[in-house]
Amino acid sequence: MVQDPGGASVPVRVGVVGVGIMGYNHARVLNDLPGAELIGIADPDAGQREKVAALLGCRAFASLDDLVAEGADALVIAAPTHLHHDVALAAINAGMHVLVEKPIAPTVAEAEAIVAAAKAKGVALVVGHVERFNPAVEAVKNAIRDEEILSIAITRVGPFPPRMSNVGVVIDLAVHDIDLICHFTGSHITEVQPQVKAAVAEREDIALLQFRTANGVLAHINTNWLTPFKARTVHVATRKKYVIGDLLTRQVTEYFDYKPDGSYSMRHLPVAYAEPLRLELLRFLDAVRGGSAPAVTGEDGVAAIATAMRCLEALEPTPTEPMPAEPTPLRASVA
Repeated sequence: MVQDPGGASVPVRVGVVGVGIMGYNHARVLNDLPGAELIGIADPDAGQREKVAALLGCRAFASLDDLVAEGADALVIAAPTHLHHDVALAAINAGMHVLVEKPIAPTVAEAEAIVAAAKAKGVALVVGHVERFNPAVEAVKNAIRDEEILSIAITRVGPFPPRMSNVGVVIDLAVHDIDLICHFTGSHITEVQPQVKAAVAEREDIALLQFRTANGVLAHINTNWLTPFKARTVHVATRKKYVIGDLLTRQVTEYFDYKPDGSYSMRHLPVAYAEPLRLELLRFLDAVRGGSAPAVTGEDGVAAIATAMRCLEALEPTPTEPMPAEPTPLRASVA
């Protein structure tokens, strides 16, 4: 809620731009979230916006301008990534607080422009790296707190999503785990060793990515669209323990107390039951009200897309050296 001139608390008026799968889920959660008022959704696809509006019982608009005119305090941007920059700047310039779905933008320059605009306008900017709010991620984070982390290995694989056309696995999937590596280590990535390949799709559908963070942690991401089933696992090795988290089943197991004979102890850690998107949006509302700093900052979003773009440099064609010209044959002179 925000404060009205009389000091009373009023709900934060939130709109959603882009109501595909992710945008619909944002709108669905906001529609029942304490402290929020879903004032409407906007999408250029008339059929989609009317369908979502009917499902949720909210108003539907054709453009962002209409949501601005309705007096929205905040905006969730779940439009296609290539539109994030323009939509975010328009919302920020209108004085709206913004949650931008991951990745924050398709380029580092556009991402930095969004961050700069939010700072200049003094509005909250949150990036929708929703995996941070997965209770299993929180359990892993708590298990390794104050531990000396040695390595992190993350697997995020599954079948090809038919809806995907404008990005590959690095931007769609690995960017989640690039952010998690920074979240777990409290550091940033300094070294990148990517192996990427477009095996079946037009864009990369396999990526094996290796990293080193500024504080010396080695990390590895295995991601693809070739596996017939979904898998989301995190393995963290520290000096004293080994932690495995399944982000789908939300089971987290800790191995510790290693003995010279090869034996060890293990235990399953408690994992809270909560919808990650709901937790993310609650934190967003808190940032809008000024109660806390954004959980995932614009700078976090810039760092994730910058590392992802470095990984994709491996796909760029390497300039080839021109072939040396064949020497002109020597001809004998005629006296």
